[in-house]
Amino acid sequence: MATETAPAPTETEAEHDDHHPEHLEHHFVSSEQQFDSAKLGMWVFLITEVLLFSGMFVAYAVFRQWNPEVFAAASGTLNQTMGALNTVVLLTSSLTVALSIHAIKQDKVKQCIYYLLGTLGLAGGFMVVKYFEYMAKFEHGVYPGGAFDPHGAHYEHLAEMAMAPQFFSIYFVMTGIHGVHVVIGMIVIGALAIMAWRGSFSSEWYTPVELTGLYWHLVDIVWIFLFPLLYLI
Repeated sequence: MATETAPAPTETEAEHDDHHPEHLEHHFVSSEQQFDSAKLGMWVFLITEVLLFSGMFVAYAVFRQWNPEVFAAASGTLNQTMGALNTVVLLTSSLTVALSIHAIKQDKVKQCIYYLLGTLGLAGGFMVVKYFEYMAKFEHGVYPGGAFDPHGAHYEHLAEMAMAPQFFSIYFVMTGIHGVHVVIGMIVIGALAIMAWRGSFSSEWYTPVELTGLYWHLVDIVWIFLFPLLYLI
């Protein structure tokens, strides 16, 4: 009995197989479609992140409305200079990550790596400043929740304010979760720099770089809201 043979691939299919980029998954028609799909997925993820921080912002707004004098007094003990420095650092890191995307689009791989490393260094600087800021609070008994036991000339008046622990609980939770996001971003950016050094990215495929840039911009935007709410008003 004669066996059926599969039809030979058409010229179009053969050409498709020959020119199929390594980064292109087979269930996508083109790199553009794959990029649009990945970008949509990232935007959905970022929306969930916005919802996460929005809940904390709402909690802050409610408790501040109930205790405006206490929140203003507690806010006054925060180091505005360190907060402003970290704001400048993160804004600069947004610029460097944007420049890294611009560089890889032009096949300037070395520049992309330098900008990614610059972003990584700035993020590390942000965390170092935050570390010293936290340590200054802990040394004076300013902890979240029931461990709150302020002492020292700059903090002792907070012991008389019943809702002062609530402010610092919100402060540590919001800045702490933001700090976790910064650390996650640092890990990803470091990995991207290594991948770029190994030649993984080019003007034909730089999706991970651009998606990480979107994530990093969100991290920066959240801090832009945190800084004035916690440190200035």
